[in-house]
Amino acid sequence: MTLDNDRELMNKVVWCYYMEDMTQQSIANHLSISRMRVIRLLERARTEKLIRFTLREDAFQQMEAQNKLMEHYGLQYVILVPSVSEDINLTVAKAAAMYLGERMGDGDFINVGFGDTATKTLNNLYIPDNMSISLVSLSGGVKHYTIAPGVSKANLYIVPAPFIASTPEVAAAIQKEPSVKDVVNLASLAKFTVVGVGGVSENATVVKEGNMSTTDLLKLRAESAVGDILGYFLNKEGQVLKCHVHSRLISTAPDRLKEFPNVIAVAGGTEKAEAIDAVLKTGCIDILITDEDTGKAILELPTPSGNISRSK
Repeated sequence: MTLDNDRELMNKVVWCYYMEDMTQQSIANHLSISRMRVIRLLERARTEKLIRFTLREDAFQQMEAQNKLMEHYGLQYVILVPSVSEDINLTVAKAAAMYLGERMGDGDFINVGFGDTATKTLNNLYIPDNMSISLVSLSGGVKHYTIAPGVSKANLYIVPAPFIASTPEVAAAIQKEPSVKDVVNLASLAKFTVVGVGGVSENATVVKEGNMSTTDLLKLRAESAVGDILGYFLNKEGQVLKCHVHSRLISTAPDRLKEFPNVIAVAGGTEKAEAIDAVLKTGCIDILITDEDTGKAILELPTPSGNISRSK
């Protein structure tokens, strides 16, 4: 291909990406080139200043919010998506899927938590045909992963157990089962871990899935619960409550999450601001993906002075 033709192709790629809002993969299909070549042509266009970026005034405000969140909670990275969708969970899940897709590599293990947003992240995760990815569940009661479109290409390791056992004794016995222990041990191999954040309302996933009743959540709220992570309920200080349901959980506790690298909390909606704040205070989260309004709401919550101490 001549230099002029190569530049013409670069111009087409830039137009499709920035003006037609096409994805890199759809551009590759449309122009009969590889996705990697699309990426390289976009990078070349930036290098040669074919395109210019300007930031709106409110973009600086978003950057300020990101920096404040990272500084206060000791986070590695924060993504704030626009709060314009009627389905914020889907929007933040798509952002999480993009984040993973740009960073995961062949042979990687990814831990995935329980919940609607984690499932939507998998639904939008693109796994190339030539890439081997393994997904490991962090709790029992998972029944959505196997129907996620992109997951058919992944190796699935699902904890063969309910989310909540009938008694603490049954939970203890299940956790000793070799088939359960094998999956739990695989979690330590993960390069990324994706978890949602649950609220304490009738819309919570644990209620929708029939694991708990609204009455159960009302009792937890009376005991000062503001949210949960993987079924472990927290107070506003980020402390795990001493409640009976935790002894019956087949799930991963916040203290164990601290052992994993690149733990990503994916959650949106201002009604979850207090729950997200509590989860971030546990010190087990590295990356937060939420929406702008929720990020602002978190920063407006009354918090103790000083930054969150992290042990990772």
